[in-house]
Amino acid sequence: MDLGLTLTVIMILSLIGLLMTGFPVAFTLGGVSLLFGLFGIATGALDSGFIEILPNRVFSNVIQNELLFAVPLFISMGVILEKSKIAEDLLESMGRLFGSIRGGLGISVTIVGALLAASTGIVGATVVTMGLMSLPTMLKRGYDTRLATGSIAAAGTLGQIIPPSIVLILLADVMSNAWQQAQTNMGIFSPSPLSAGQLFAGALLPGLLLVGLYIAYQVFIAISKPTYSPALEETFDFSKKEILTLLGALFPPLLLIIAVLGSILNGIATPTEAAAVGAVGAMLLSAFRVRGKAFWATYKSIIHESMLSTIRVSSMIYTILIGAALFSLVFRGFGGDEAIEHFLSTLPGGYWTAILLVMLVMFVLGFFLDFIEITFVVVPIVAPALLAMDGSLGPIWLGILIAMNLQTSFLTPPFGFALFYLRGVAPDEVATSDIYKGALPFVAIQIIALLTLAVWPTLATWLPSVIF
Repeated sequence: MDLGLTLTVIMILSLIGLLMTGFPVAFTLGGVSLLFGLFGIATGALDSGFIEILPNRVFSNVIQNELLFAVPLFISMGVILEKSKIAEDLLESMGRLFGSIRGGLGISVTIVGALLAASTGIVGATVVTMGLMSLPTMLKRGYDTRLATGSIAAAGTLGQIIPPSIVLILLADVMSNAWQQAQTNMGIFSPSPLSAGQLFAGALLPGLLLVGLYIAYQVFIAISKPTYSPALEETFDFSKKEILTLLGALFPPLLLIIAVLGSILNGIATPTEAAAVGAVGAMLLSAFRVRGKAFWATYKSIIHESMLSTIRVSSMIYTILIGAALFSLVFRGFGGDEAIEHFLSTLPGGYWTAILLVMLVMFVLGFFLDFIEITFVVVPIVAPALLAMDGSLGPIWLGILIAMNLQTSFLTPPFGFALFYLRGVAPDEVATSDIYKGALPFVAIQIIALLTLAVWPTLATWLPSVIF
């Protein structure tokens, strides 16, 4: 092994080790890359040109990247909807609608989780919101603790796969670069980029498949173990007041989803333009939700807190992007991309063995690293090699497979991030072991959906081919 590849291996191991210690991701990425880059230049293992082009790379790929403008807009939309209690109204109304049947509250949690996923796209916010609102109610109504916690954690992770998702936006940018690099490696000199709209369309059917499987499991439990998910005593009486309350809670989020996602899929607006519509729409919905005598003070507080949260999260993401750009340059300068492609292409079993290995590695890393680190560190390393090995299935299918795989990882005990979020807001009487055991059936459902997507790639590729 030459010096460049040796430094590549040490750099990756150092990066993962520091990330697992909890050191800030953005500074870890940039600092490790810079140190190894300077050492590589000093030893002759790296051409200094790879470091010198960093400002141009950051300016063209980050600062001027219109797609990434959508990130703070979608984040603000999600945070505003969370803080204005719109989700609370939605869950209460849906719970009354379905609560009169066995398993109805669990079904409503799944549906509301899907709607929140399509409205916010932020996993942590959805899990925490659902945990605070629905878990005490489910336990009070006699729901099995494991079923209740598993339903909430699983519904919360739908924000990974149901568009518009922050994960999908970031993946679209990374996968587009990987696809262009792979096409160039294959001798195709007019590479076509991957758009976020295409990835959104590709994720729609797999996301709905997951929602359907979750609901089917709720129905199965309600039939086979009636005491686990009893019906509520209160029933939806279909009076005018009840119907208006339900429509008032359901219609605004649905309208926002249709405005945002529909405009993207129909080609009316770019993801960035749709995100701006979503952010403004969330502000208007929040104003409608607040009302009352203290309207201005309450509304001002919601917007102020939402903007501060948006700035914090967006700044973190953009700083990681800059560090990831430096890491990518140093990695390629050491010849790491060629080494990865050679390693994966020489595995016994070829392309599918490489896919399986990459997915297993990402699954394990998902226990310790957030989706942002995996998206910006791991995906740029392996995606070009996988696409160059077999580009017939394309970047959309691979991107959705990665997103769903990470979603499964974030739900899997004992290290799943969704389980940590839920543990933080669950009542003290709920044992951690119950949260873990409750998540296992939904992990099995995730794996079934993942295998279905692997066997039938058209689940991800059909809708984009029809729309775009």
